[in-house]
Amino acid sequence: MKLRFFCRQGLAALGLMSAVIISTAAPLKTLHLLLTKQESVMDPAVASDITTVSINENIFEPMLTYDYLARPLKLKPNTLTAMPTISDGGKTYVMHLQHGILFTPDAAFHGQSRELVADDYIYAIKRLYDPGLKSPWLFMFEGKLQGDDQLRADKLAAGKKFDIRMPIAGLKALDKYTLQIKLNAPDTNFLFILATTATGAVAKEVMDAYGNQAGNHPIGTGPFVVSQWQRSFQITLSKNPQYRQTPFDGDAGNDPVAQSIAAHLKGKALPLVDKVEISIVEEQQARVLGFLNREFDVLEQVPPPLAEMVLKDGKLKPELQQQGVQLAMFPTLQTYYMWMNMQDPVVGGYTPEKIALRRAIALAYNSKEDISLMEKGLAIQAQTPLPPSVLGYDAGFVSPVQYDVQLANALLDKFGYQRGADHYRQLPNGQPLQLLMHTEANASGRLRDEVWRKTMDTLGIRIQFKADKHSEIIHAARLGKVQMTEADWIADFPDGENFYQLLYGGNIGRANYARFDLPAFNQLYEQSQKLADSPERRRLYGQMALLVQGYNPWVLRTHPLSADVTQAWLQNYLRHPVNFTNWRYLDIGPDARQNSKK
Repeated sequence: MKLRFFCRQGLAALGLMSAVIISTAAPLKTLHLLLTKQESVMDPAVASDITTVSINENIFEPMLTYDYLARPLKLKPNTLTAMPTISDGGKTYVMHLQHGILFTPDAAFHGQSRELVADDYIYAIKRLYDPGLKSPWLFMFEGKLQGDDQLRADKLAAGKKFDIRMPIAGLKALDKYTLQIKLNAPDTNFLFILATTATGAVAKEVMDAYGNQAGNHPIGTGPFVVSQWQRSFQITLSKNPQYRQTPFDGDAGNDPVAQSIAAHLKGKALPLVDKVEISIVEEQQARVLGFLNREFDVLEQVPPPLAEMVLKDGKLKPELQQQGVQLAMFPTLQTYYMWMNMQDPVVGGYTPEKIALRRAIALAYNSKEDISLMEKGLAIQAQTPLPPSVLGYDAGFVSPVQYDVQLANALLDKFGYQRGADHYRQLPNGQPLQLLMHTEANASGRLRDEVWRKTMDTLGIRIQFKADKHSEIIHAARLGKVQMTEADWIADFPDGENFYQLLYGGNIGRANYARFDLPAFNQLYEQSQKLADSPERRRLYGQMALLVQGYNPWVLRTHPLSADVTQAWLQNYLRHPVNFTNWRYLDIGPDARQNSKK
């Protein structure tokens, strides 16, 4: 028997069950979806993995959101009555919240309905500063809010502890429903930041009630609630019966697909389905077979090694076309890379011999072969950390570090990494050179192991692999206990800052897993933050990219092209460039799933 349990207690669980029982008068509409990695804690201040953020998007609500259909991207009010009022040369923002938005019931509220207020957003933003959380999202606010020195761990006076109750000039509730944010300087990305899930409202009562376990009790104001949770296996979201009834209104532009979706959604209250059943499916073959067996309504990013199960000559297979399956090719705002810990005694450091080791590894990685054999052509070679279509991307930039095994070996020879009698290299001090790469404990991880084993073999470098859960690798990385591993980053907002902050020294222990801390890079990053997208900022980005290529904390891999397939019965599907999920907009055609199986 599978173990099932509710993430809420007592009154909350009973209330949700009652709501489900009452709604069974009509057939329930259920989305069947998959996510590819295990979830972590469902706390918007902490979660940074795609799986958990995807779920959090449907539970916790930021003040702004993206228009689902608008291209180019367009922000719109979410919990606000209108877009923020901006004054003082772009340094003061005033936001007015809608009245009557409620947190979902929980025992932490002692049986009372709890309305969303301005102080909830102040509390959510201040939590990012809590040094105990090590939030990877602090970069969005740190040093930007007026008076935030009183919250910053690196600025606190000796012996003074973080106090979330400390009022600061940059965050103020003007009244119950009005929030004022004051910045030290204008920030062209600040509206994007107010649309990130990390700024979603959380209730202090919930955080106080559950303490370190608050991430296991996700309570928000969003369109869905967690009703069942089988960890690392299946998560069920149910429609939030208290979610506000706002008719859909979106900007479809001139795109025929978007116009058709807009016509279907016009005037309807979201979400359209009653439940979302999410399976965690790490094995690539299981994902594809599950979709082909009609167990899942959509398969985003068909695993490239298995693309031939779905595609032929870059198109959907005829038999799938006959079943009404749809294919969309989507250029994700995503970068795949391998990072090395700059504080590790073997691969880290800024001395010439350490730089030479990392450079040799980067030179030995054959990106083009990887794209051809492993990605089946569904990717492009990454030249900088920025993917195409992100503000700041330079299509003309070509990385000076290109595949060259001969040069890689010459570098190692020059800097003292000599080969022993067994033909494997030693450290310059004569000790054995042994690398350890963390990898995911699944078939995909094992395939990636072979790519790096082959790469290291061309250099005569021993490498071992430590397989673990994705969530455990992230946890160890934040503590600086991972020597090297593969990773990927997908844009939280469509600007280059969101990628280069991954290498900023101030973000060590948070999103900067490589623990790269180069003063020259940090200075350029800080200068770039003061600029809007412009030739000058792109020039700074180019210098930053050269420093990344010069010191090689990362080995840049690819920017993927996602082949997404949907079942015939799924309606209103359109991939969004920034938001990870579109679940609230999706619908199931009447009897379509059953008819398709006949």
